[in-house]
Amino acid sequence: MTLHKIIIPTPFAVGDVNSYLIKGDTLTLIDAGPKTPEAWMALKAGLKEFGAEPGDVEQVVLTHHHPDHAGWVDGFENAKLYGHPYNDPWLRRDQNFFDYHDAFYLERLKEEGVPGDLEFWVKKMKRPLNLMGNRPLDMSINEGDTLPGHPEWEVLETLGHAQSHLSFWNKETHEMIGGDHVIAAVSSNPLIEPPLDPALGRPKSLLQYNASLGRLLKMPVDVIYSGHGEEVRNVDELITARLAKQHQRAMKALGIISEEECTVYELTKELFAHAYEKELGLTLSETIGQIDYLLEDGLIIERMGEEGIFYYSKA
Repeated sequence: MTLHKIIIPTPFAVGDVNSYLIKGDTLTLIDAGPKTPEAWMALKAGLKEFGAEPGDVEQVVLTHHHPDHAGWVDGFENAKLYGHPYNDPWLRRDQNFFDYHDAFYLERLKEEGVPGDLEFWVKKMKRPLNLMGNRPLDMSINEGDTLPGHPEWEVLETLGHAQSHLSFWNKETHEMIGGDHVIAAVSSNPLIEPPLDPALGRPKSLLQYNASLGRLLKMPVDVIYSGHGEEVRNVDELITARLAKQHQRAMKALGIISEEECTVYELTKELFAHAYEKELGLTLSETIGQIDYLLEDGLIIERMGEEGIFYYSKA
């Protein structure tokens, strides 16, 4: 088995993104950069270095649906496309899903106590579709599957950063291809995203993310090939430190809630005084994560007030 890393530029603040070529019975590309001309040039150059060209790629596999990973899925004419079922409505540009997506965020903003004049943020929650590929999955893969053509790579559902997030685990070599699940330099944002099935209610992204991280602590992972930056080798140490830091952040939020009852929006303004106006979506996501964490531990209580707004106080 040969693993070949391709570093691809992106227009996003996160910087370059990594794709990985796996040569086994099948030539497979994991993730496909954003849909920019620069990314396509980098992909072609990376393939060439490996002695291949786009037409040789037999399958593209996605770690998740975010546009820095799912751009050039339609650039490989001979490739089948695999990923978590959640990728599909994005890649098919499913209008019903998009309408529901906007309605979901509008409902969240209202219950979080966000003022009505900030409802334009709903449109900003939509990922830049022009940087995302436009073809449906050939087949969805999920927990318990193995990568087609690579039976040594198991598929793990590692939700949290995205509702579509998969990682790939090789238990023979103790290697993992981890997408944005674990990144060396930064902690991934557990982003609030609508569930595929509206009946399921809002996914608790931070709790999902912590559970997905905790799972890795029970596995003998030697190296994680990440979606951004360098490989992660001190896996247990890094995850343990990240979980401890997460607990600290939740305790900071608890300190503010202890003073007086507040909404998610009020708490966000306290926690992210300098960032919330420019990054309302991200900072609200982060705050909701702390609220879910504290509710789960029974440290705060939730009540619904006037007009469907939620208020939180110390338990």
